[in-house]
Amino acid sequence: MKPLAPGPKKAARLALLIGVLLALYALAVAKHEERQRIRDQAVTLTPGCADKLARYGLVAGATYVSPYTLARSGQAIVRQGYSDEDVRAIQRGCNIIDDLQGQLAADPARERWNATRFVRGTHTSCDHCHQGIGDKQTADGVPQPGSLSLAASWVMADMYDQFTGILLPYELRQMQCYINSSNGFKPNIADDLIRDVTAYGRFLAAALDLRFGNRYQEQGIDEVTASSTLKRGDDYVRGGALFRDRCARCHGPQGLGTVVDGKVLFPAVAGPNAFNLQSRNNFSFVSTILPGFICRNMPPGEEGSLSNQDCRDIAFYVSNLPRPAGDKQGPLAALWQQLMMRVMPPLIRTVESWQRPAEPGGSGT
Repeated sequence: MKPLAPGPKKAARLALLIGVLLALYALAVAKHEERQRIRDQAVTLTPGCADKLARYGLVAGATYVSPYTLARSGQAIVRQGYSDEDVRAIQRGCNIIDDLQGQLAADPARERWNATRFVRGTHTSCDHCHQGIGDKQTADGVPQPGSLSLAASWVMADMYDQFTGILLPYELRQMQCYINSSNGFKPNIADDLIRDVTAYGRFLAAALDLRFGNRYQEQGIDEVTASSTLKRGDDYVRGGALFRDRCARCHGPQGLGTVVDGKVLFPAVAGPNAFNLQSRNNFSFVSTILPGFICRNMPPGEEGSLSNQDCRDIAFYVSNLPRPAGDKQGPLAALWQQLMMRVMPPLIRTVESWQRPAEPGGSGT
């Protein structure tokens, strides 16, 4: 068989290239149509989101009046309403905050935009930090100070980030969350995951009547610095004792979280499912953020019961527990952390099992 002449050979290569490009285009069109079908379908809400969005009166219509604002101020503030498409986006955003990994979803990949591709581990959910499904309130219905409110974060608009030195809009701050808190990867800024959470945060701001340019107590975290304590120094031993007394009942004796029937009740603060060494939650990286979160939000139902020094001691202890290395620690640090995460938990359980039988029948010495 004679080889093809130069002319037909080039034509065959060109035809192959065009065929590949057409196939990729067809695949992209099919994926786009699939995403549009997901956007158009009715949303099955988590129980928490069903309750919250009903209380805030989310319905499609030409105008919107927040029942929350009406009840607290007596004023019916009329705002532009929401289309059916807007309502579905807000509902999906609420579901993502409440159940990022789709533990409550029939089809997690479709209903949560396959969000697990951006996180490592099985415990991460936005609601662990942005509690109250992004809108934590006291028993009196007042926003909890230092609670990382998504509504208050929305009205901050562009925020200067002291670590990167740039202005971060709401969408970019979400992308940072996946790296800093989820030990994961940044979504694309145009991903439906980002768009839906933005729609939800914007709705919360409208429901709570928050305004751009104002400072709200629930914005971000009230960071706890060493200067706000009696300057005893941050102590690992004190932190460990406090953790066992105040935190272990939820997060577990080794900080590995509590999972019941496959559902995460309380997230891990150590081990492979926790934030990494490069996270801003890591006390050794930024020593003020995690103590601030603990002081304002922990333990649940007892917020504000820990002193500033208690919070710093607990954060210092927690951050020294084994956890994944970050991107900048290098392979040796990553290998060491992986070794510690695998060796330490069973070793500690074994030692504790040796000590436990001797405790009830102590000799009195």
